Amino acid sequence: MSNLRGIILMILAMAFFALGDMLIKWAALVMPVAQIMAIMGAGGALAFVAITRASGVAPLAGDFFNPAILLRNSCEIIGTLTMMTALARVDLAVVAAILQATPLAVTMGAAVFLREQVGWHRWSATIIGFVGVLIIVRPGSSSFSPEIIWPVVAMLFLGMRDLATRLAPAGVPTLRISTYGMFMLFPAGLALMAAGQTPVEMNSATWVIMFFAVVVGVLGYYAITAAMRAGEVSVVSPFRYSRMLFALIIAVTVFGERPDFWTLFGTTITVVAGVYIFMRERRLRRLNALPSPRARV
Repeated sequence: MSNLRGIILMILAMAFFALGDMLIKWAALVMPVAQIMAIMGAGGALAFVAITRASGVAPLAGDFFNPAILLRNSCEIIGTLTMMTALARVDLAVVAAILQATPLAVTMGAAVFLREQVGWHRWSATIIGFVGVLIIVRPGSSSFSPEIIWPVVAMLFLGMRDLATRLAPAGVPTLRISTYGMFMLFPAGLALMAAGQTPVEMNSATWVIMFFAVVVGVLGYYAITAAMRAGEVSVVSPFRYSRMLFALIIAVTVFGERPDFWTLFGTTITVVAGVYIFMRERRLRRLNALPSPRARV
């Protein structure tokens, strides 16, 4: 029952995140990305500070200056900026499809930078998953657009953010780490506006859109955190890919997008590779948990 609860919460989290992407894409029709990022950072930071305090955790401490935390915050800023730019300039279905490769980037980065043991099964799945990304991007073809580089860069930096999270000291609460990352979006957005992304005057419609973007973002974070605590990670994690289904539904029904065959084919390859890696890790954990033959004797 705990796994079932975790799965339901994970699916809810992905639905919230997909709705957040839709709202950001709407807002980007009339607002610069820097302004969206500053508002999301300010609103999200206030919400996370409240949640952190309610959980009995100090939202700010000296660990803010830990190198791993600083690296994570930097990757959060670049990853969020490029993702929002991608949502503004690229079809939602394509952005969501490429972002599905983030767990593959984390697996590869963990092997290369953190020296984690990754067998040839997971290496093969990772390579095949990135082949799926290449099929979506199609570099060198007549359908290739330079704008598609934005979601690719977002995927890489969000993967680096997750790796930096693993490097953070074990004693730093997860809620505080997330509060830091959200808060840093606010000054980054202000800096970009000062550098040339001129803000626009907001009306009641844009305020409503941004309000709900913050709300669904916070709800999504809460749901994914609860999901990971409710069930086994290896059982719950594959349901992250339900975000792609929600994104496709929104892309087709709200924005009138029509993903072509190669986008859907590449997405399928990437998702299958990611699910295989999760299943492989689950199997390895179970094997490692078994007592040795001598211990059983």
